[in-house]
Amino acid sequence: MTGDSETFPRHDTLGRTRTQTAGDESEQYVTRITTNYGGLVNDAAAATSAEHRMSIGDALRLYPKAVGWSILLSTAVVMEGYDTNLLGSFYGYPQFQMKYGQPVGDGTYQVTAPWQSGLSNGAQVGEILGLFINGIVSERYGYRKVMMVSLIAVIGFIFINFFAPSVEVLLVGEILCGIPWGVFQTLTTAYAAEVCPVALRAYLTTYVNLCWVIGQIISSGILRGLLGRTDEWAYRIPFAIQWVWPVFICTGVFFAPESPWWLVRHGRVADAETALRRLTRTGTGVAFDASATVAMMIHTNELEKSIVAGTSYIDCFRGYDLRRTEIGAVVWAIQNLCGNVFMGYSTYFFEQAGLSTSFSYDFSIIMYAVGMIGTISSWFMMGWFGRRTLYLAGLGAMCILMFIVGFLALSDSNGAKWALASMVIVYTFLYDSTVGPVCYSLVAEIPSTRLRAKSIVISRNVYNIVGIVVSILAPYMFNPTAWNWRGKAGFFWGGSCLVCFIYCFFRLPEPKGRTYGELDILFERKIPARKFKSTVVDQFHGDAKSAGFEPPMHV
Repeated sequence: MTGDSETFPRHDTLGRTRTQTAGDESEQYVTRITTNYGGLVNDAAAATSAEHRMSIGDALRLYPKAVGWSILLSTAVVMEGYDTNLLGSFYGYPQFQMKYGQPVGDGTYQVTAPWQSGLSNGAQVGEILGLFINGIVSERYGYRKVMMVSLIAVIGFIFINFFAPSVEVLLVGEILCGIPWGVFQTLTTAYAAEVCPVALRAYLTTYVNLCWVIGQIISSGILRGLLGRTDEWAYRIPFAIQWVWPVFICTGVFFAPESPWWLVRHGRVADAETALRRLTRTGTGVAFDASATVAMMIHTNELEKSIVAGTSYIDCFRGYDLRRTEIGAVVWAIQNLCGNVFMGYSTYFFEQAGLSTSFSYDFSIIMYAVGMIGTISSWFMMGWFGRRTLYLAGLGAMCILMFIVGFLALSDSNGAKWALASMVIVYTFLYDSTVGPVCYSLVAEIPSTRLRAKSIVISRNVYNIVGIVVSILAPYMFNPTAWNWRGKAGFFWGGSCLVCFIYCFFRLPEPKGRTYGELDILFERKIPARKFKSTVVDQFHGDAKSAGFEPPMHV
């Protein structure tokens, strides 16, 4: 924060209130930590111990408001999942093809492969811009304000898609809509990671993936219902439905509490405690001390400052944070490298495989419903197996399935076509019960708290850049006017999936059950990924000092 004359009430770890001028963060805490360092560490240790003992049931009873607010913000991702699937499904939609496509000589129309790539990449280009903007403004102005501005912006940008007279104007609309979607991608995940305890962290962050699937189901169902229309409203109505979400969500976000971690990072300790009380419920019988929990946040923040002082993008590539940034970026890129393009182009792929248009949309709806079940099942499996094991198991199974899809595509029989479509549905379940949702938990847990927003931005942008490459390749793989690989593309993505599995085996750690402070120590000590689960750390005694965390001294 920059120095200014704003004043606000502050509480030290003994509960005393004082007024302090907002200024440099290290100066804001120096008096409290040097005069009562032992008390702060004891409170932080007690809060950490309480989080480790807290069961899922206790966490749900204590943090029901946090769950509700997190779900509300994450629901914004429904819009992105809706439109992403909408656009991919439109490529096989007769009315859309006639409006924005070209005749192919047999009386039908096709949106050409270059324009398919352009439209799909247009949204991702906008998302890349929105992601970088979010990484700067959300840390400066807070999650709530940035979320509300983004929701208002997307309301206006939808008008461009709705009234687009040509494919060129539609591309502009997709680029502009991508900007707020980019904000939603990272802000919702970061908020979910910061308003909940360790016991709920995986569930609320992976709910973002469920929102994606919900959006895909809604768009597929709407398109299937409008398939009989022969006018322009067959594709305009689906665009118009996007106006429903922002108004509802923006109204709720206005009343949502700010992230207490964000408030601590900005020196607003009293506000952080107030926000934490708004996120919890009293009278539950679950032991909870808001002041001690805030002390844990302060301790973690100071610990991270002692290791890496900055909060800029460049700091994500310095010291031990480079490894954390690398893991988050590759884990998110793997979503695009493991063959999920078969889901994004499912309707178009099914049509090109020889199924009728109506059956293709029916299969897509079934596929996304299976994906929703898979995401919900991941919540239980993460509790049983952990993030690393589940992620690796999913990659291994999907690798095998991609090769099966490739071999099935070598046959032109009707049985092989139906079997191929069924394999894509099985793949969807595997993806949405492992790699899809677990990724959101990993990219939120792996970064340090001070660099979380920017690290997620970098990771998501790597995902988008890889997605642009995939979006360029996919139309050529499936389009009959280009390479026409169809299901044989499974061989390509099976090989890619195998490479991803090898990387994760050696580099992906297990963050399950770890507080953010414990993860800081594990990364600072350069613990190998396969030993994260078994290594014992104590951030409040020897490990804290080995990381260089000492109470700051007056100069």
